[in-house]
Amino acid sequence: MSELLGIYPTWYVPQIGTAWVMGIIGTIHVLASNTSVGAAILFALLETRAVRENKPQIMQYIKKYGMFLLVFSYIWGSVTGPGIWYSVTVASPRGISALIHNFVWVWATEWVFFTVEVIGVYALVYTIGKIDPRTHLKITWTFVVSSVATLVLIIGILSFMMWPGSDRWYLTGSVFDAFYNLNFAAQLADRGFLMLTSAAVVGSIIIAAIPKGDPLRKDVGQTVAKLGLTGLIGGALAFMWYVATLPPNALVILKDRLPHWFGYIDFRITTFIPLAATSLLIGAYLLWVYLKPQALRVPLAVGMVAVLLIAGIWPEERTRESLRKPWVAGQYMYSNQIIGRDVPGLGIQDEVPIIAKDGLLKTAAFVPADLRVITPQNQMQAGRLLAVMACSNCHSINRDGPLRPLPQLLHGTTDVAMIQGFLAGPLAHGSVPYMPKIDLPANEQLALATFLAAVNAGTVDAEGRLIARAPAAAPQHTAVAQAAAGQTTKTKD
Repeated sequence: MSELLGIYPTWYVPQIGTAWVMGIIGTIHVLASNTSVGAAILFALLETRAVRENKPQIMQYIKKYGMFLLVFSYIWGSVTGPGIWYSVTVASPRGISALIHNFVWVWATEWVFFTVEVIGVYALVYTIGKIDPRTHLKITWTFVVSSVATLVLIIGILSFMMWPGSDRWYLTGSVFDAFYNLNFAAQLADRGFLMLTSAAVVGSIIIAAIPKGDPLRKDVGQTVAKLGLTGLIGGALAFMWYVATLPPNALVILKDRLPHWFGYIDFRITTFIPLAATSLLIGAYLLWVYLKPQALRVPLAVGMVAVLLIAGIWPEERTRESLRKPWVAGQYMYSNQIIGRDVPGLGIQDEVPIIAKDGLLKTAAFVPADLRVITPQNQMQAGRLLAVMACSNCHSINRDGPLRPLPQLLHGTTDVAMIQGFLAGPLAHGSVPYMPKIDLPANEQLALATFLAAVNAGTVDAEGRLIARAPAAAPQHTAVAQAAAGQTTKTKD
């Protein structure tokens, strides 16, 4: 009996793939959470001014924005937060388990600060005008400290997901070596600055709702716009720092994302052209708010929030997730849940040699019994299962799927031997820096190659179901046709 590895069943969403489900939920949550932290800082700055300059009218803006925040961030965000946990847990159970085992006390501490944050925002909103202004200011700064603390703690976990930055953590297994990694400070600065911009763009909706001609529009509008512009400029500078702390595989991905006509131009300048255009648009909008706060209208402000979400946060989050590939946590666990290197400090062993020796179908714990041994009759279904287990966390196995469709990335070939050559060569040797090392035995390589070739040939769908026989005259389709015939035999039985 082969050694069974604790690889959980794979959750695969046809067409869009699991990554898009997590990405859509995560993008919505990021907008809510970014706005919350940025708004906390904005509230503290505005209220400090209100107390120092004796301008109680500023508190009316804070109250309206706070009421909006309760729904926007603390209801919407509180729904999408568990949504992230659910989708990530079923999509990458081993990945989330690895993070929990490394950071259980960090997460517990973050939840304590989050509880204080939630209580703080309610207290902040509902005690305006009911308690002494200086006492209320202390509540607001408590809200700020708890909000920023949650940011710091979560960034330590997110930055570890990119990489530890050195070999020290692998040898010690220490939570401190994992938390204070090379990417931590840069990612904290970048995300922190951009939170100010998110809060400013969302806060412009509240400015637009202030009656036209009210002096509060200009007074608060200029402060909000300056905060947002500061966030944009600081975020751009922090991003350059962030790129300098990325691992080699992430830099390869950045370079590969460049259009060919950029040639030798520095990828740091050219990679994120769409994000740069969005940043310029938002910057121009905030500058206009600063100069013409009385002209601002609610529909325009709402539209800019949509631009921020769709053209700003979505591509930023999607790119950040892509830069981690092929890893999901600490550059020791691949995105397909297979452990790809030893971690002596935690007693974790590389699983790639075990799979290379015994096969993924025999070593994964939840594989159906009738697929553990490949036969001519089950080869197509075995190949599909291998594609789902080894590839579907990063790729759609549909030929026309939107998530990096694996059949298309093989250039549509129906040559089984060519696909198997790729699986036995670059993929098995780990020479593709942004793909996991997938070293399968020859029979599993053949089953996977046969399935992918059949999808490209149109003889089976992404579920492995027979569509049509391949033309007999095409030599490269022979193996595909034989596999499809074997499936047909099984169906008739």
